[in-house]
Amino acid sequence: MRGAIALGGVVLLGVLWYRLVEGWSWLDATYMAVITLSTVGFGEINPLSPRGRLFTILLIMMGVGVIAYILNSLTDAIVQGHFQAGFRLLKRRRLMESLQGHYIICGFGRTGRQVATEFAAEAIPFVVVDSDSAAIQTAQQLGYTTLQGDATQDQTLLQAGVERSRCLVAALPSDAENLYIVLSAKTLSPQIRTIARASSEEAIIKLRRGGADVVVSPYITGGKRMAASAVRPQVVDFLDGILTGAERSVYVEEFLLLPESCPIVGKTLAEAQLGRQSGALILAIRRADKTLIFGPTADTRLYPNDMVITMGNADQLRLLNQILSPIER
Repeated sequence: MRGAIALGGVVLLGVLWYRLVEGWSWLDATYMAVITLSTVGFGEINPLSPRGRLFTILLIMMGVGVIAYILNSLTDAIVQGHFQAGFRLLKRRRLMESLQGHYIICGFGRTGRQVATEFAAEAIPFVVVDSDSAAIQTAQQLGYTTLQGDATQDQTLLQAGVERSRCLVAALPSDAENLYIVLSAKTLSPQIRTIARASSEEAIIKLRRGGADVVVSPYITGGKRMAASAVRPQVVDFLDGILTGAERSVYVEEFLLLPESCPIVGKTLAEAQLGRQSGALILAIRRADKTLIFGPTADTRLYPNDMVITMGNADQLRLLNQILSPIER
C-alpha cells in the first residue's frame, strides 16, 4: 500500500514538472513521466532543458527506488508466508509426534464440538480431525490441536497418533464413515478404546459388530434424558453437576488398582481406610471380569486390576490419588 502511494506520488511529481516547468501539454507530461519511470527506453517527445534533464535523472532514480521497494515488499510477503506455513506445519507435526495417551475426535460438528468442550474442561489432551477447513479453523480459534484430513483414511489416523492414543471418538454425521473409522482404528491400534456416534438402532448394532467399545445415539440418549428430566429432575441435575462442566465442586472419578504400584491390593476396604484417609466416597468396584459391586461394604476385598469408582471434591480425590494408582487418560 505504501509502495503504491509512493509510486503514484513520483508519477504525479513528474507530470507536474513537465507540465508546469517545461510547459508541455498534460498528455505529453503524463506520457513522458510514465515512459521515464518504466525505463522502456523511448526518446524524449519534446526537447528538454538542462534542468529538465537533471530532473529526469532524479525522477528515474526515485522511480527505480520505489519499484525496488515494492518488489522487495512483495518478495518478503511471499517468502515469509511460505516459511510461516512451513513452520506451522513442522510445529503441528512435532506436536502430533509428542502426544501420548491422548484422545482423537473425528468430526467437529455439533457432537464433536461438545465432546471437545468437555475434554477441554477436564484438561484432557486431544486432537480434532476433520476434512472441512471451516470446521478446522473454528477448532483452531478455540485453541484446540487440529489435523485437517479424512479420518476414514489410515494415513490421517496415523498422523493423529492413533497408535499412541488412549481413545478415539467417531463423531461424524455418517454412520458408514464412523464404522469405517472404527474398523481402521482397531486395525491400526487394537488396544485403543473407540466410541462411535450412531443415528439409528441398526447402526448401533453394526458399529458394535465393527468393534466399537461404546456406541451412543444422540436421538436415543436425548430421548432418555428428556424422559428422566421429566420424571426425576433433581436426580438428572445432580448427575449433570458431577459428570460434566468446568465449574463442578464434586467429581466422579475412576482408579485402576495396579498390583505393581498400589499398596492396598489384597486388603479389604476396612483395612485400606480409603474413605477415612481421603474423605472420598467409594461408589462401586468393577472387577477385572467386568463384575460390578455397587455400594461395597467394609469387608469387600480389593484385587489386582479392580476399577474403583469414587466421588468427592478435588482435594479428596487428590488425596485418594496418592493412595491408589489412577487410570491413565
